[in-house]
Amino acid sequence: MPIRRIYIDQQIQQAPETRALLSNIDLPTTVVTGAAEVYAAVQAAPDPIAFGKQVLYLTRNQGAFVRDCPGTSDYLCCGYRILHVGTFCHMDCSYCILQAYFHPPVMQFFVNHEDLFAELAGLFRSGEVQRIGTGEFTDSLIWERWTGLSRKLVPVFGRQNSAVLELKTKTTAVTNLRGLAHRRKAIAAWSLNTPRVIAAEEKRTAALEARLEAAARCESWGYPVAFHFDPIVIYEGCEADYRDVIEQMYAAVSAQNIVWISLGSFRFMPSLKPIVAHRFQESKLIYGEFVPGRDGKMRYFKPLRIEVYRAIVSAIREIDPGAPVYFCMEDDEVWQETLGFKPDDRGGVSQILDERAIECCGLAAGKGES
Repeated sequence: MPIRRIYIDQQIQQAPETRALLSNIDLPTTVVTGAAEVYAAVQAAPDPIAFGKQVLYLTRNQGAFVRDCPGTSDYLCCGYRILHVGTFCHMDCSYCILQAYFHPPVMQFFVNHEDLFAELAGLFRSGEVQRIGTGEFTDSLIWERWTGLSRKLVPVFGRQNSAVLELKTKTTAVTNLRGLAHRRKAIAAWSLNTPRVIAAEEKRTAALEARLEAAARCESWGYPVAFHFDPIVIYEGCEADYRDVIEQMYAAVSAQNIVWISLGSFRFMPSLKPIVAHRFQESKLIYGEFVPGRDGKMRYFKPLRIEVYRAIVSAIREIDPGAPVYFCMEDDEVWQETLGFKPDDRGGVSQILDERAIECCGLAAGKGES
């Protein structure tokens, strides 16, 4: 891990979580009065994004820990909810939207876990079926070496019946998941891509084989698993490459234990393009043929997306005819042309995935605490 310095908000300097984390890291520390000092240090660097991946700021989450996924306008959202435990990531994927999303980009870890677990307790009492994940604003497992956060979260989810926790990662940091009383209320999930994309665009991430080996380990510990092909990158020969990945995926884990598989093509805010061009000068990712989507993000032409989606879905269906595939941020036409139905035909994307979580993870509406 490339972390070189830790900044500590003076308000949480003596918090138990802060002391525990610092006992696991031998690095220079600086106590600050607030985020402005950290932001100024990051902004002063020649490459603020790269520098932001080298510092860790320990602070409080001042807002809600559980938030609705921001989604995107005019495309179908899955109703996922975010457990906001930290921000940014020390891995360096060229396409990462977080490079343009946070200003400036800083790796933050929120240590006010008493507030986090109190909020979760209130959520569980509602008894509503919830799909919650920590992998939207950061990678779910990059914190494991220092914090062991999953060893706290997973048993808490395991003691209730209405919500499931998805831990989505590009790492192999699963050791802390072993031996936990998860009761299938935690899903171990991986972002997958072709070896070509991983090598060229996903710097400092685990290799495909290593991710799948980690998934197999989690399955052996009783966890349900999930996979996310996002972003799918279109290039000559990509369909055969994605087919190979799918075959390796099903060779690593059993089909009946896969909760869901999501598909999403590469898309980006226009503000990300100059960042990628500057920071990843060897990348060709942003120089394809893109058109503005209805949400203002640049996307592959829809007919090209549908063609590649069909090929990937076909490869999945050949092995697992009933595979639970869904799309991240696509419209009704893509669903209809690729999967043969529109989400509203089956109650909407949220209901489709809620029902899948009930089936695979034993969720039950109206039954919060076990």
